[in-house]
Amino acid sequence: MSTFTKEEVLQDVLEDNDDPKNLIVFNDDFNTFEHVIDTLIKVCKHDPSQAEQCTYIIHYKGKCAVKNGSFRELRPMREGISSAGIKATIK
Repeated sequence: MSTFTKEEVLQDVLEDNDDPKNLIVFNDDFNTFEHVIDTLIKVCKHDPSQAEQCTYIIHYKGKCAVKNGSFRELRPMREGISSAGIKATIK
């Protein structure tokens, strides 16, 4: 189960509109490539090639916008990624 800070919840409320958003995943020193790839396939419905490309971008650039859409579309994905122990945000 994932827990969010008051600031994250407030940000969610403020950003809850129909403007296009990006789901951004951040690099860390804990998760393996395989775990991130599997999570993107499961949560974001990426195909394996797309998940692998995003994972390399995350690794080398520090972050990657892995999905675009409305806040309402992206929120469950962010929660799923966070539940997998991977840092993600919607901007």
